[in-house]
Amino acid sequence: MRTALVTGAARGIGAATVRHLTREGYAVLAVDIAADDPALPYALGSPAELAAVSSETFVADVRDPSALAAAVAEAERRWGGLDVAIAAAGVIAGGVPLWEMPPEQEDAVLEVNLRGVVNLARAAIPALLRRPEPRSGRFLAVASAAATSGLPMLAAYCAAKAGVAGLIRALGVELGGTGVTANAVSPGSTDTPILAESARLYGLPGAREFAAQQPVGRLLEPAEIARVLAFLAAPESGATTGAVVPVDGGLAL
Repeated sequence: MRTALVTGAARGIGAATVRHLTREGYAVLAVDIAADDPALPYALGSPAELAAVSSETFVADVRDPSALAAAVAEAERRWGGLDVAIAAAGVIAGGVPLWEMPPEQEDAVLEVNLRGVVNLARAAIPALLRRPEPRSGRFLAVASAAATSGLPMLAAYCAAKAGVAGLIRALGVELGGTGVTANAVSPGSTDTPILAESARLYGLPGAREFAAQQPVGRLLEPAEIARVLAFLAAPESGATTGAVVPVDGGLAL
């Protein structure tokens, strides 16, 4: 049985990924802060949402390295080791030029979206390497089409996601020859609470307004991103590392 840990698991892409991996037979620890952030003007995932995703949960803030180390240790304690770690926790803020953005919102965006991935890598990769050879460990992250596109009034978010892409490329090299790989997916406009908040920041009636930006002509579903993450999590994906895989409905074309 393969084991996995997923952050940002209460809703959105994280929740969809937990559900998909569970259906595939993984033992999954669903990790989320399960609380609002006073710096952010919208609700984050709740304890009830996290509990609805999985019975195997752990409350942790990805900005807290010790909390993520405890989550990894809990996964190893429950199942004897860790095979897959997926950094899906994310938040968004903006709606104004960078120089007008409240510093506490900027900090939240950079710390959760980038530092949270770094923190998970530091905690989880040693666990992945503790598996005996031949290994098939997988470190995965959720980047964004914003990593390569300049989105007005979302500069901090763009910077954080570009940082995730760079981090994954470097980890792919650093992990060479270990049997552990590092990859990311780069979603386009996906029907999640973050996209709903993006619509509010842009003064749009709703998230559906973003559908026209994508050649597929619709919003993506979180389950579609989860399916690609599940492929990258599998032992059979070992030929792919350091990659940032677009799952964006053609948005970046």
